[in-house]
Amino acid sequence: MIGLGTQDNTDEAVQFVENGGTVSFPMYWDETFVSWQAFGVRSQPAAALLSPDGEVLGSWLGAFDEDEVVRLAADY
Repeated sequence: MIGLGTQDNTDEAVQFVENGGTVSFPMYWDETFVSWQAFGVRSQPAAALLSPDGEVLGSWLGAFDEDEVVRLAADY
């Protein structure tokens, strides 16, 4: 799992993660919104499940069902 942050400049985003203390996975930053456009993200929170070769197996805007994520990953 990775996190992909955007909307903040990198320094503010890093500070947010450090202050929040809730992220236990690598975070990457995209100040350009190109990643949001590529994944069709229109709001937060959003999630996408990708196969190792980059195929989108599922995507969600807002809350998502963890059981569905596990099922999609297992089916792959």
